[in-house]
Amino acid sequence: MRAELLQLAADLSRKRQPFVLAMVVRREPYSSAQPGDMAIITADGGYHGWLGGNCTQPTVKREAAQALADGKPRLVSLSPDPRSQERPGVTALPMMCHSGGSVDIYLEPMLPPPQLVVFGESPCARALLRLGEVMGYAVERQLAPASEAQLAVIATMGEDDEESLAKALGAGCAYVAVVASRKRFAEMREALLARGISAQALDQVHNPAGLDLGARLPEEVALSILAEIVQLRRAARPRAVPDPPATGIDPVCGMTVEVATARHRATHAGHDYFFCNPRCREKFLADPVKFLAA
Repeated sequence: MRAELLQLAADLSRKRQPFVLAMVVRREPYSSAQPGDMAIITADGGYHGWLGGNCTQPTVKREAAQALADGKPRLVSLSPDPRSQERPGVTALPMMCHSGGSVDIYLEPMLPPPQLVVFGESPCARALLRLGEVMGYAVERQLAPASEAQLAVIATMGEDDEESLAKALGAGCAYVAVVASRKRFAEMREALLARGISAQALDQVHNPAGLDLGARLPEEVALSILAEIVQLRRAARPRAVPDPPATGIDPVCGMTVEVATARHRATHAGHDYFFCNPRCREKFLADPVKFLAA
């Protein structure tokens, strides 16, 4: 299982797809999870591996989505008594099964490096390629299909300026900057407006490119551009994570059931109960008091 998960992690990384790598680092009986058990949770909610089955899966998926949103790792402790597990650096949450055990799970978000696309062969473009690589960016010369994750810098210095900018805007890049004077950029803007590119899109272009550091040398200009990119990325708010669906506990087997999609349910003494399968529902209806007392 572990080899398969590591291969999946390598495939996702190669495809630049974000995911969370989760591992059991501690457990107390009775829990089906064991230290070293692993799972991979993808951005679309896909769950691969084993961390204790349905007792842990809903909570892990929710925490993984949050980790992908804020980019921060976390250590989650699941137990029947969360208060007993509260300690610095640990998120203590209730265990959804009644086995009585507890489990600690570490979740590490694996996010693809930002993709920096540099247009041009100018000294500034070459400096951007060098500095961008040092800072851990995935430096490219060509745009990928439309992706908001891309950062584009036009440093063509008169060589296909308008065409390069049009490509960057068409790809929907999160950041587009043009290394050119204000006068030259005004000319580019007018030319692209005449080609049908919206004024709203052009208003998002950064020109002059970079923070005002008093840069003169190509390396200094490249530094100011990367500084601006860092400033904008760090200021961006984390993506909102949708609220998890309401859940209930199957009173017969203790499994977590999503209320909205539950196919098996029953009402007793004015309360609704939800079941993972029809057999649990039948057992409950045969003797509700027995299971509610347990």
